[in-house]
Amino acid sequence: MRDRPDSCDEELLRPALGAWGIEAGALDYAPVGFGDFHWIADGRWFITVADVRRRSFDGLRLAMDTAAALREEAGLDFVLAPLRAADGTTLLRLDRHRWAMSVFPFLDGTSGEFGQERTAEDRAAVIDLLAALHATPPPLSTPTRPLELSGRAGLDQALQDPGPPWLGGPYAEPARELIAEHAGTLRRRFSEFDRMAADTGEPVVTHGEPHPGNLLRSGERRLLVDWDTVGLAPPERDLWLVARDADDLARYADATGHTPSRAILELYRLRWALDDVSELVAWFRSPHGRTRDAEVSWTALTGTLEALADGVVM
Repeated sequence: MRDRPDSCDEELLRPALGAWGIEAGALDYAPVGFGDFHWIADGRWFITVADVRRRSFDGLRLAMDTAAALREEAGLDFVLAPLRAADGTTLLRLDRHRWAMSVFPFLDGTSGEFGQERTAEDRAAVIDLLAALHATPPPLSTPTRPLELSGRAGLDQALQDPGPPWLGGPYAEPARELIAEHAGTLRRRFSEFDRMAADTGEPVVTHGEPHPGNLLRSGERRLLVDWDTVGLAPPERDLWLVARDADDLARYADATGHTPSRAILELYRLRWALDDVSELVAWFRSPHGRTRDAEVSWTALTGTLEALADGVVM
């Protein structure tokens, strides 16, 4: 996130790092990514702090344990996994209810941005990584990632009865008006999603979000980061974010023996857009200010709704 968390005391991080045997001198906030908060300690460790009110602590712990197992036990060296604390854990609570921390090695490198167009060479490289991941037996900790839309109930309620004014912050009422404006589009696209959702085949270990922002180039290496979404799902959950043409799909099929389904690719494309709308609406109905992250979220919400209305999603 670009904005520092208001209610997370940075000084909680220093004693918590002791669980990893780390005595940090410098702690520098890193305004990167969206959703979690990050710091760099002494130029050696990358700290991620997650708000576990938004997703369960146990669910995030399983994801971090799975990433660690993929690297340590399965030998997937492109997995930038969390480091284990002295007691073997990958996730530590910073307080009783809200904040949890994981620690990663800090690597110099560059990443892209969500939505950035990849070259054919880059797509081929990522498809090869995904083929290796999907062929890996799932660690016991691997969570299941169901197809259902996580925030659908709240958005359905808003579509049926917008109720009194939304009071979360400066974008709350504009968001309510925007959802009302696009209510017909959302109902139509939800119906489309329901029609498309069917048997999606055998699940594999998927990353969940292998977009350019989660691919780190460090020297000659390409590493996948942000494994909080790892889980068992059809391979198309990953591939829709990477494959752009028949050659890409053929490359994956040659590597794995599985021919991706274009229908399931489109299903996951639509799912992503609808999930984004649901999560952003929930965000704007919660307390927020007129911050850089709020501005980015508003742009994302308006753009996604326009794309859904035009019949086009990413």
